[in-house]
Amino acid sequence: MTGGSIDLLVIGGGINGAGVAADAAGRGLSVCLVEQGDLASGTSQASSKLIHGGLRYLEHFEFRLVREALFEREVMLDRAPHIVWPLRFVLPDADGVRSRLRIRAGLFLYDHLARRRRIPASRAIDLMADPAGRALRSDLRHGFSYWDCWVDDARLVVLNARLASSQGATIRTRTRVTALERGDEVWTATLEAGGRREFCRARVVVNAAGPWADRVAALARDNAGPVGAQLRLVKGSHIVVPRVAGAEDGYLFQNVDGRVVFVLPFETAFTLIGTTDVPISGSPADAACSAEEEAYLLAAANRFLAQPLSRDDIVWRFAGVRPLLADEGVENPSALSRDYHLVLAGHSAGSAMLTIVGGKVTTYRRLAEAVMDRLAPLFPGLGPAWTASRPLPGGDIPNGDFGLYMEGLVRLYAWMPEPMLLALARRHGTGARDVIGDARRLEDMGALLPGGLSAREVRYLVANEWATTAEDILWRRTKAGLHGKMRGIEEAVASSVRALIPSA
Repeated sequence: MTGGSIDLLVIGGGINGAGVAADAAGRGLSVCLVEQGDLASGTSQASSKLIHGGLRYLEHFEFRLVREALFEREVMLDRAPHIVWPLRFVLPDADGVRSRLRIRAGLFLYDHLARRRRIPASRAIDLMADPAGRALRSDLRHGFSYWDCWVDDARLVVLNARLASSQGATIRTRTRVTALERGDEVWTATLEAGGRREFCRARVVVNAAGPWADRVAALARDNAGPVGAQLRLVKGSHIVVPRVAGAEDGYLFQNVDGRVVFVLPFETAFTLIGTTDVPISGSPADAACSAEEEAYLLAAANRFLAQPLSRDDIVWRFAGVRPLLADEGVENPSALSRDYHLVLAGHSAGSAMLTIVGGKVTTYRRLAEAVMDRLAPLFPGLGPAWTASRPLPGGDIPNGDFGLYMEGLVRLYAWMPEPMLLALARRHGTGARDVIGDARRLEDMGALLPGGLSAREVRYLVANEWATTAEDILWRRTKAGLHGKMRGIEEAVASSVRALIPSA
């Protein structure tokens, strides 16, 4: 990379960084995205896996954020119907928390703050008659249903990186920025990867490092103060258990402390429960789901479920760190805004660094547009916004009808077990045919692993999606790690990766 200069250096390969890189590259800028680990290896792999307006944000009067998120919900259904799909949520009545009138008023706003095309309206339901009631305590008789969307968050990041690459951006994973020096017209960034050092010269730097944003800003010295003062780190943890009997919908449970906990169908055989809000200090890389958080989530779920869960039921746990905008008047981390905030230091080429604080998976695309609006004065002739109407890789499914597309795949690849084909289609959309390639029988897919994963797909992920380790493949490009004996799967995938990347 040492040599010429580029327009934009994006530091951070989470959803915000990948979204900004794609938007900027598609507007004609030369872009390099640098990530110290794997794509989505930080906060972006540890969300609640939702594209949603944020029903509870209405209680904090964040109407603009909710409206924007509800609009983006429809956009994402159009752009990525293979990894984003509607999910019904059930909200049972809970004595002593929120009144039925308050909930009904909130759902009315939720239905009408933005235009709905694919999402049904909310309604009151009888839990004694509705199938969703089977998972709940028998004394829970009334509730409401509403709709939001589920997303594979880590794949959303990877697909945005692929979109950026298709527009000419360079994607560098496992590359650390160790120094940032201002110049007359360009920044000089020192990059370290695999024991090698090189330099990248860029007119503008976008700091999309999430919970590490203050540390990246500190590399530019005088940027550290304003960013560090505005960043508040809040840990959110989730647990995964075998699929709760009868829980095929999502649930929103009101806890006694006023918070809400999601109970969501996950993959094909699991239930995801989250999340918590715990202020933290120290390295975000050390964040882990604590025993106290496990107990909190289990208690919140067991308050409503017919069959109580215990710690012995937990098959996976994960935690992520949200980089939220600090508010001196707000002590409760659950009340901190999930909106994004852009901090621009410097106003000319070679001095401008824009730092992103906060943000939601749902609104990453609008955040990227806001970033480009702020930087437009530095790039005369910048192209127009374009991402709203552009499908993500694999998302160009005719009419967005995934069911009909899947029927065609089943006819075309009748030799492949349908669960395996479905897993491929859910991950790759129309790109599933590229993964299958010239295979004509199941044996052509190579070694088969749980979760619909095959040796042929592993090769594809290494060649096309920057996967370099078994963890990248098992927990971010796919969730195959959940579907079998961990050690056996990891060894098999690691062997495949080593054959493709000798240095891995």
